[in-house]
Amino acid sequence: MTVDKVINNNLVRSYKDGKEVLVMGKGLGFKRQKGDAIDESLIERVYTIEEKEDRSHLESLLKDIPYAYLRVTNEIVNYARNALGKKLSDNIYLTLVDHISFAIERQKQGIQIRNALLWEIKRFYNHEYLIGKEALDIIERRLEIRLSEDEAGFIALHIVNAQLDNSGMQQTMEMTKMIQNIMNIVKYYFRVELDESSLDYERFLTHLKYFMQRLYSGARLNDMDQEFYDMICNKYRNEFRCAKKIEEYVKKETNRTLTEDELIYLTVHIRRVTSDTI
Repeated sequence: MTVDKVINNNLVRSYKDGKEVLVMGKGLGFKRQKGDAIDESLIERVYTIEEKEDRSHLESLLKDIPYAYLRVTNEIVNYARNALGKKLSDNIYLTLVDHISFAIERQKQGIQIRNALLWEIKRFYNHEYLIGKEALDIIERRLEIRLSEDEAGFIALHIVNAQLDNSGMQQTMEMTKMIQNIMNIVKYYFRVELDESSLDYERFLTHLKYFMQRLYSGARLNDMDQEFYDMICNKYRNEFRCAKKIEEYVKKETNRTLTEDELIYLTVHIRRVTSDTI
């Protein structure tokens, strides 16, 4: 790779496999000019962002953010990818370094922002939350500043968001709140406390996460035959009524309707998660 533009001493723009990329490394841009070969031994991270608007935003952002913050963000993202064993959108580098930089500046000024969804994040995205806790340790080790537990929750949401397709942070927060409200509908309808340690609860939670993704992406389940639909409706009438309550809530919040398939899957999961409590 060769230098196309020097952004600062630690960041240059280049091209890789015909795509525009930003290349980060300590001293990578120092006394470099357009056309110079990039010293690959200095490369720490290559940012490949598909959307032109995001590339421009990333270049502007990384130009002014301290190099130490970039290295910390890279370490956190690498840790998250290894811990989850999942692909994360490269946009997380843009969103997370921006958030971490802002959070550190707020901390220095003594400004604390409460995470209103912290309780839900701990319950519904526990793995991501634990990664967020580790991220606080990484930040403290590298930058000698301790961020609050609320920030672990915010970092967790960035990681959740990076696992979803075409999702924004606001949407991820809305989805998290809706999952909590759907759980409450089930608990209030049957007047029970759900066993959060049970396998059926974990399956129901997983189903709701994918249900929310389908709901916001516009994907629809439509592969169930009428005979099976009728059988479930008749066999689990109370659970089906609860699923209809959830449908009413979703319609009110998102103006989206559920397919018969979604209703039946909800019914079956509601039956499983409440069968030992009612």
